Amino acid sequence: MPTDSKTNQTAQIDIEAVSKRLLKAVADIDLDAGKMEGAFNLRRDGDSVERFSTKNIEIRARADGKPGIDVVVKPGTQGESVHIPVILTESGMNEMVYNDFIIGDGADVTIIAGCAIHNCGHDRSEHDGVHTFMIGKGAKVRYSEKHYGEGEGTGERVLNPTTNVHMAEDSFIEMELTQIEGVSSTIRDTVAHLGRGARLSVVEKLLTHDSQTAVSNIDIHLDGEDSSARIISRSVAKDHSKQEFRPVAIGNAGCRAHIQCDSIIMDHASVRSIPAIEANHADAQIVHEAAIGRINNDQLIKLETLGLTEEDAEQVIINAFLE
Repeated sequence: MPTDSKTNQTAQIDIEAVSKRLLKAVADIDLDAGKMEGAFNLRRDGDSVERFSTKNIEIRARADGKPGIDVVVKPGTQGESVHIPVILTESGMNEMVYNDFIIGDGADVTIIAGCAIHNCGHDRSEHDGVHTFMIGKGAKVRYSEKHYGEGEGTGERVLNPTTNVHMAEDSFIEMELTQIEGVSSTIRDTVAHLGRGARLSVVEKLLTHDSQTAVSNIDIHLDGEDSSARIISRSVAKDHSKQEFRPVAIGNAGCRAHIQCDSIIMDHASVRSIPAIEANHADAQIVHEAAIGRINNDQLIKLETLGLTEEDAEQVIINAFLE
Protein backbone atom coordinates (compact mmCIF):
# COMPACT_ATOMS: atom_id res chain seq x y z
CA MET A 1 0.00 0.00 0.00
CA PRO A 2 1.24 3.51 -0.73
CA THR A 3 1.97 5.96 2.03
CA ASP A 4 -0.74 8.60 2.19
CA SER A 5 -0.65 12.06 3.78
CA LYS A 6 -3.36 14.67 3.42
CA THR A 7 -2.08 17.69 5.30
CA ASN A 8 1.69 18.02 4.90
CA GLN A 9 3.09 20.06 2.02
CA THR A 10 6.04 17.78 1.24
CA ALA A 11 6.16 14.07 0.41
CA GLN A 12 9.43 12.27 1.20
CA ILE A 13 10.59 9.84 -1.50
CA ASP A 14 13.47 7.38 -1.56
CA ILE A 15 14.03 5.60 -4.90
CA GLU A 16 17.14 4.43 -6.75
CA ALA A 17 19.03 6.22 -9.51
CA VAL A 18 17.30 4.63 -12.50
CA SER A 19 13.88 5.60 -11.22
CA LYS A 20 15.09 9.13 -10.55
CA ARG A 21 16.33 9.40 -14.12
CA LEU A 22 13.01 8.18 -15.53
CA LEU A 23 11.04 10.60 -13.36
CA LYS A 24 13.22 13.46 -14.53
CA ALA A 25 12.64 12.48 -18.18
CA VAL A 26 8.84 12.26 -18.12
CA ALA A 27 7.76 14.58 -15.30
CA ASP A 28 10.70 16.94 -14.80
CA ILE A 29 10.95 15.77 -11.19
CA ASP A 30 14.33 16.13 -9.48
CA LEU A 31 14.36 14.05 -6.32
CA ASP A 32 17.95 14.75 -5.28
CA ALA A 33 16.53 17.02 -2.57
CA GLY A 34 14.37 14.10 -1.39
CA LYS A 35 11.04 15.86 -1.56
CA MET A 36 8.14 16.62 -3.87
CA GLU A 37 5.87 19.66 -3.63
CA GLY A 38 2.10 19.49 -4.21
CA ALA A 39 -0.22 16.55 -4.77
CA PHE A 40 1.68 13.50 -5.96
CA ASN A 41 1.15 9.84 -6.90
CA LEU A 42 4.00 7.59 -8.01
CA ARG A 43 3.18 4.25 -9.63
CA ARG A 44 6.10 1.88 -10.07
CA ASP A 45 6.10 -1.62 -11.53
CA GLY A 46 2.38 -2.16 -11.02
CA ASP A 47 2.02 -0.64 -7.55
CA SER A 48 1.23 2.80 -6.18
CA VAL A 49 4.21 3.37 -3.90
CA GLU A 50 3.88 7.00 -2.87
CA ARG A 51 0.73 9.11 -2.65
CA PHE A 52 0.18 12.57 -1.28
CA SER A 53 -2.90 14.80 -1.15
CA THR A 54 -3.23 18.47 -0.32
CA LYS A 55 -6.04 20.45 1.28
CA ASN A 56 -7.64 21.15 -2.11
CA ILE A 57 -6.59 18.13 -4.16
CA GLU A 58 -7.34 14.58 -3.04
CA ILE A 59 -5.75 11.54 -4.68
CA ARG A 60 -7.44 8.30 -3.71
CA ALA A 61 -7.71 4.68 -4.82
CA ARG A 62 -10.60 3.93 -7.14
CA ALA A 63 -13.78 2.78 -5.44
CA ASP A 64 -14.56 0.29 -8.23
CA GLY A 65 -11.45 -1.78 -7.49
CA LYS A 66 -9.79 -1.15 -10.84
CA PRO A 67 -6.09 -0.30 -10.77
CA GLY A 68 -5.60 3.45 -10.80
CA ILE A 69 -6.64 6.57 -8.94
CA ASP A 70 -9.24 9.31 -8.67
CA VAL A 71 -7.89 12.86 -8.54
CA VAL A 72 -10.50 15.23 -7.08
CA VAL A 73 -9.85 18.98 -7.32
CA LYS A 74 -12.11 21.13 -5.16
CA PRO A 75 -14.11 23.94 -6.80
CA GLY A 76 -12.24 27.24 -6.80
CA THR A 77 -8.79 25.71 -6.30
CA GLN A 78 -6.18 28.09 -7.70
CA GLY A 79 -2.57 27.62 -8.81
CA GLU A 80 -1.99 24.08 -7.53
CA SER A 81 -0.33 21.15 -9.31
CA VAL A 82 -0.59 17.37 -9.46
CA HIS A 83 2.19 14.95 -10.48
CA ILE A 84 1.16 11.39 -11.39
CA PRO A 85 4.19 9.69 -13.01
CA VAL A 86 4.39 5.99 -13.85
CA ILE A 87 7.64 4.06 -14.24
CA LEU A 88 8.29 0.46 -15.26
CA THR A 89 11.71 -0.99 -14.48
CA GLU A 90 10.94 -4.72 -14.63
CA SER A 91 11.12 -6.50 -17.99
CA GLY A 92 7.87 -8.29 -18.85
CA MET A 93 5.67 -5.95 -16.78
CA ASN A 94 2.23 -5.39 -18.40
CA GLU A 95 -0.54 -3.33 -16.86
CA MET A 96 -3.75 -1.41 -17.53
CA VAL A 97 -4.48 1.59 -15.30
CA TYR A 98 -7.61 3.78 -15.03
CA ASN A 99 -7.26 7.35 -13.73
CA ASP A 100 -10.19 9.77 -13.35
CA PHE A 101 -9.80 13.52 -12.86
CA ILE A 102 -12.76 15.39 -11.37
CA ILE A 103 -12.08 19.11 -11.69
CA GLY A 104 -14.43 21.35 -9.69
CA ASP A 105 -16.11 24.48 -11.05
CA GLY A 106 -13.79 27.48 -11.34
CA ALA A 107 -10.64 25.54 -10.46
CA ASP A 108 -7.27 26.30 -12.06
CA VAL A 109 -4.81 23.40 -11.91
CA THR A 110 -1.76 21.90 -13.64
CA ILE A 111 -1.55 18.13 -14.06
CA ILE A 112 1.76 16.54 -15.01
CA ALA A 113 1.62 12.91 -16.08
CA GLY A 114 4.04 10.67 -17.89
CA CYS A 115 5.22 7.10 -18.26
CA ALA A 116 8.76 5.79 -18.67
CA ILE A 117 9.81 2.21 -19.36
CA HIS A 118 13.29 0.86 -18.64
CA ASN A 119 13.54 -2.60 -20.25
CA CYS A 120 16.85 -4.42 -20.17
CA GLY A 121 15.34 -7.88 -20.75
CA HIS A 122 13.86 -9.85 -23.61
CA ASP A 123 10.18 -9.71 -22.61
CA ARG A 124 7.65 -7.10 -23.70
CA SER A 125 6.93 -4.34 -21.18
CA GLU A 126 3.66 -2.44 -21.64
CA HIS A 127 1.70 0.27 -19.87
CA ASP A 128 -1.82 1.08 -21.06
CA GLY A 129 -3.62 3.94 -19.36
CA VAL A 130 -7.15 5.32 -19.58
CA HIS A 131 -7.43 8.92 -18.35
CA THR A 132 -10.90 10.45 -18.04
CA PHE A 133 -11.32 14.17 -17.37
CA MET A 134 -14.53 15.68 -16.02
CA ILE A 135 -13.88 19.43 -16.19
CA GLY A 136 -16.33 21.65 -14.33
CA LYS A 137 -17.89 24.93 -15.39
CA GLY A 138 -15.31 27.68 -15.88
CA ALA A 139 -12.42 25.44 -14.80
CA LYS A 140 -8.94 25.64 -16.36
CA VAL A 141 -6.56 22.68 -16.75
CA ARG A 142 -3.04 22.46 -18.12
CA TYR A 143 -2.16 18.83 -18.79
CA SER A 144 1.29 17.56 -19.76
CA GLU A 145 1.95 13.93 -20.64
CA LYS A 146 5.36 12.56 -21.70
CA HIS A 147 6.30 9.06 -22.80
CA TYR A 148 9.84 7.68 -22.86
CA GLY A 149 11.56 4.32 -23.28
CA GLU A 150 15.09 3.08 -22.71
CA GLY A 151 17.10 -0.06 -21.95
CA GLU A 152 19.61 -2.32 -23.66
CA GLY A 153 17.33 -5.38 -23.84
CA THR A 154 15.52 -6.67 -26.90
CA GLY A 155 12.11 -6.58 -25.23
CA GLU A 156 9.55 -4.15 -26.60
CA ARG A 157 8.56 -0.98 -24.76
CA VAL A 158 4.87 -0.32 -25.46
CA LEU A 159 2.71 2.61 -24.34
CA ASN A 160 -0.98 2.91 -25.30
CA PRO A 161 -2.71 5.95 -23.75
CA THR A 162 -6.44 6.59 -24.00
CA THR A 163 -7.71 10.04 -23.00
CA ASN A 164 -11.38 10.98 -22.61
CA VAL A 165 -12.28 14.62 -21.96
CA HIS A 166 -15.71 15.97 -20.97
CA MET A 167 -15.84 19.77 -20.80
CA ALA A 168 -18.57 21.80 -19.12
CA GLU A 169 -19.59 25.34 -20.06
CA ASP A 170 -16.74 27.88 -20.43
CA SER A 171 -14.09 25.37 -19.33
CA PHE A 172 -10.59 25.22 -20.80
CA ILE A 173 -7.91 22.56 -21.17
CA GLU A 174 -4.47 22.82 -22.73
CA MET A 175 -2.93 19.41 -23.46
CA GLU A 176 0.69 18.77 -24.42
CA LEU A 177 1.24 15.14 -25.41
CA THR A 178 4.87 14.21 -26.05
CA GLN A 179 6.67 11.01 -26.99
CA ILE A 180 10.37 11.67 -26.47
CA GLU A 181 12.08 8.50 -27.75
CA GLY A 182 12.60 4.81 -27.17
CA VAL A 183 8.95 3.66 -27.43
CA SER A 184 8.68 0.55 -29.62
CA SER A 185 5.02 1.07 -30.44
CA THR A 186 2.14 3.25 -29.37
CA ILE A 187 -1.55 3.68 -30.16
CA ARG A 188 -2.82 6.99 -28.81
CA ASP A 189 -6.59 7.54 -28.64
CA THR A 190 -7.98 10.92 -27.58
CA VAL A 191 -11.68 11.82 -27.52
CA ALA A 192 -13.11 15.14 -26.30
CA HIS A 193 -16.65 16.54 -25.98
CA LEU A 194 -16.91 20.32 -25.62
CA GLY A 195 -19.83 22.12 -24.03
CA ARG A 196 -20.96 25.69 -24.59
CA GLY A 197 -18.03 28.13 -24.70
CA ALA A 198 -15.49 25.41 -23.91
CA ARG A 199 -11.97 25.75 -25.33
CA LEU A 200 -9.53 22.95 -26.10
CA SER A 201 -5.90 23.09 -27.23
CA VAL A 202 -3.96 19.91 -28.09
CA VAL A 203 -0.29 19.95 -29.07
CA GLU A 204 1.14 16.54 -29.89
CA LYS A 205 4.88 15.92 -30.42
CA LEU A 206 6.23 12.54 -31.49
CA LEU A 207 9.64 11.17 -32.37
CA THR A 208 10.10 7.65 -33.76
CA HIS A 209 13.26 5.86 -34.86
CA ASP A 210 14.54 2.36 -35.70
CA SER A 211 11.47 0.25 -36.59
CA GLN A 212 9.10 1.90 -34.15
CA THR A 213 5.43 2.53 -34.93
CA ALA A 214 3.08 5.27 -33.73
CA VAL A 215 -0.64 5.71 -34.39
CA SER A 216 -2.54 8.76 -33.11
CA ASN A 217 -6.33 9.09 -33.25
CA ILE A 218 -7.87 12.35 -32.03
CA ASP A 219 -11.64 12.90 -32.18
CA ILE A 220 -12.95 16.29 -31.07
CA HIS A 221 -16.72 16.79 -30.77
CA LEU A 222 -17.67 20.47 -30.56
CA ASP A 223 -21.15 20.08 -29.13
CA GLY A 224 -21.70 23.47 -27.52
CA GLU A 225 -22.32 26.90 -29.02
CA ASP A 226 -19.16 29.06 -29.22
CA SER A 227 -16.88 26.14 -28.40
CA SER A 228 -13.44 26.08 -30.03
CA ALA A 229 -10.56 23.67 -30.55
CA ARG A 230 -7.02 23.74 -31.86
CA ILE A 231 -5.12 20.54 -32.70
CA ILE A 232 -1.45 20.76 -33.65
CA SER A 233 0.63 17.68 -34.39
CA ARG A 234 4.40 17.80 -34.96
CA SER A 235 6.40 14.65 -35.60
CA VAL A 236 9.77 13.38 -36.77
CA ALA A 237 10.09 9.90 -38.29
CA LYS A 238 13.59 8.43 -38.68
CA ASP A 239 15.17 5.17 -39.87
CA HIS A 240 12.46 2.61 -40.76
CA SER A 241 9.82 3.87 -38.35
CA LYS A 242 6.15 4.36 -39.27
CA GLN A 243 3.66 6.99 -38.13
CA GLU A 244 -0.05 7.52 -38.75
CA PHE A 245 -2.17 10.48 -37.66
CA ARG A 246 -5.97 10.68 -37.79
CA PRO A 247 -7.20 13.93 -36.17
CA VAL A 248 -10.91 14.65 -36.62
CA ALA A 249 -12.92 17.75 -35.66
CA ILE A 250 -16.72 17.45 -35.64
CA GLY A 251 -18.76 20.64 -35.38
CA ASN A 252 -22.22 20.01 -33.94
CA ALA A 253 -22.95 23.67 -33.11
CA GLY A 254 -21.74 27.15 -33.97
CA CYS A 255 -18.05 26.62 -33.27
CA ARG A 256 -14.47 27.03 -34.52
CA ALA A 257 -11.73 24.43 -34.97
CA HIS A 258 -8.34 24.21 -36.62
CA ILE A 259 -6.24 21.08 -37.30
CA GLN A 260 -2.58 21.30 -38.34
CA CYS A 261 -0.27 18.32 -38.92
CA ASP A 262 3.43 18.85 -39.75
CA SER A 263 5.93 16.00 -40.10
CA ILE A 264 9.62 15.66 -40.92
CA ILE A 265 10.45 12.39 -42.66
CA MET A 266 13.99 10.99 -42.80
CA ASP A 267 15.86 7.92 -44.01
CA HIS A 268 13.40 5.14 -44.95
CA ALA A 269 10.56 6.14 -42.64
CA SER A 270 6.84 6.31 -43.52
CA VAL A 271 4.29 8.92 -42.44
CA ARG A 272 0.53 9.05 -43.10
CA SER A 273 -1.47 12.09 -42.08
CA ILE A 274 -5.24 11.93 -42.55
CA PRO A 275 -6.94 14.95 -40.96
CA ALA A 276 -10.72 15.13 -41.31
CA ILE A 277 -13.38 17.72 -40.59
CA GLU A 278 -17.14 17.37 -40.29
CA ALA A 279 -19.75 20.11 -39.93
CA ASN A 280 -23.26 19.33 -38.72
CA HIS A 281 -24.24 22.96 -38.13
CA ALA A 282 -24.36 25.90 -40.54
CA ASP A 283 -22.24 28.06 -38.19
CA ALA A 284 -19.46 25.55 -37.71
CA GLN A 285 -16.12 26.88 -38.99
CA ILE A 286 -13.48 24.14 -39.27
CA VAL A 287 -10.13 24.18 -41.10
CA HIS A 288 -7.45 21.52 -41.55
CA GLU A 289 -3.99 21.40 -43.11
CA ALA A 290 -1.17 18.87 -43.30
CA ALA A 291 2.43 18.86 -44.52
CA ILE A 292 5.12 16.17 -44.74
CA GLY A 293 8.66 16.87 -45.90
CA ARG A 294 12.36 16.40 -45.35
CA ILE A 295 14.68 18.66 -43.37
CA ASN A 296 15.34 21.91 -45.19
CA ASN A 297 18.70 21.61 -46.94
CA ASP A 298 19.44 25.34 -46.63
CA GLN A 299 19.08 25.09 -42.86
CA LEU A 300 21.49 22.18 -42.77
CA ILE A 301 24.09 24.01 -44.83
CA LYS A 302 23.80 27.14 -42.68
CA LEU A 303 24.38 25.19 -39.47
CA GLU A 304 27.27 23.26 -40.99
CA THR A 305 28.97 26.53 -41.95
CA LEU A 306 28.85 27.39 -38.24
CA GLY A 307 30.96 24.33 -37.50
CA LEU A 308 28.33 21.66 -36.80
CA THR A 309 28.54 18.20 -38.30
CA GLU A 310 25.62 17.08 -40.47
CA GLU A 311 24.39 14.83 -37.70
CA ASP A 312 24.56 17.59 -35.09
CA ALA A 313 22.87 20.04 -37.46
CA GLU A 314 20.01 17.59 -38.03
CA GLN A 315 19.56 17.19 -34.29
CA VAL A 316 19.42 20.96 -33.75
CA ILE A 317 16.70 21.27 -36.39
CA ILE A 318 14.72 18.34 -34.96
CA ASN A 319 14.90 19.70 -31.41
CA ALA A 320 13.72 23.13 -32.56
CA PHE A 321 10.87 21.60 -34.58
CA LEU A 322 9.61 19.57 -31.60
CA GLU A 323 9.90 22.36 -29.03
